Amino acid sequence: MTQIRSLAHPIARRPGELGVHSLDHFNFSVPDVEQARMFYSTFGLELKPEAGRLNLHTQGHPHRWGSVVEGPGKKLQFISFGAFEDDLPRFRQRLEAMRIARIDPPPGAQSNGLWFHDPDGTPIEIRVAEKSSLNEKSTFEAISCPPGVAGAPGCSTKPFVRPRRLAHILVFTRDIPKAVGFYGDVLGLRLSDRSGDMLAFMHAVHGSDHHVIAFVKAPGPGLHHLSWDVPSINDIGLGAKQMADKGFAAGWGLGRHVLGSNYFHYLRDPWGSYCEYSSDVDFIPVDCDWTSGDHPPEDSFYVWGPTPPADFAFNHEAG
Repeated sequence: MTQIRSLAHPIARRPGELGVHSLDHFNFSVPDVEQARMFYSTFGLELKPEAGRLNLHTQGHPHRWGSVVEGPGKKLQFISFGAFEDDLPRFRQRLEAMRIARIDPPPGAQSNGLWFHDPDGTPIEIRVAEKSSLNEKSTFEAISCPPGVAGAPGCSTKPFVRPRRLAHILVFTRDIPKAVGFYGDVLGLRLSDRSGDMLAFMHAVHGSDHHVIAFVKAPGPGLHHLSWDVPSINDIGLGAKQMADKGFAAGWGLGRHVLGSNYFHYLRDPWGSYCEYSSDVDFIPVDCDWTSGDHPPEDSFYVWGPTPPADFAFNHEAG
């Protein structure tokens, strides 16, 4: 194993709590990486090829949020979570105490972290990493202008939307209670809110958005959507138009969620999953004990917006 690089601890850390601090990055395969390049570059991400994979970045941010590799079909390959350096031995002891089998890193994943499977068989990593989850709520811009001034830009001068960061991912799982229990007991994530055994949202205990990962029930595992933070509702609308102009019009939005409270617009990718422009999501500070709730379906999805597509929650990876 390679030597773990020493990293400075950030300010936000909850004393005495063992838990991952961030969703560090994700990896999934698609049958055509060039198609992925077109979709994600149009969405506003920066793409950097490296060692047979296409890394997803946001402009001006050094972090690699995820990677896309070529494979026979769309498949979530693994999820990596970041932890403080001095917590890694404690996580190793926890895995041993819980008799959770360690596995080798997936092919092509160069890592000295701790690897194991979640209840659905998805490879999970806990690795030493700098905290990419925010320490305070993202800024939100309410765009206006004074009287006597035109506020909107011309169509020819409108800005190109570029997300600021990855907000969260939502994955499919066969069993919501089992997933919540596993990610809580093993990774130290906390339940933010849920809707029975159909939907659940979890946050990082050292300060994060309302959810860094969410789960929706399905016959098998897979990736439902990647959510990317933008500064305003205007950016969400501009992003939706930016995608539609290049042929990526299918999706759902504009709307506002109940759980998490964020404004949204989803764009369907070429493989049946989604990318979300998101703004103004709830934030749970490091010193906040969020009271989770179990919400009925009518109070767990969206406050306003168009009717979602009939197959919005269909898992194309599981067929």
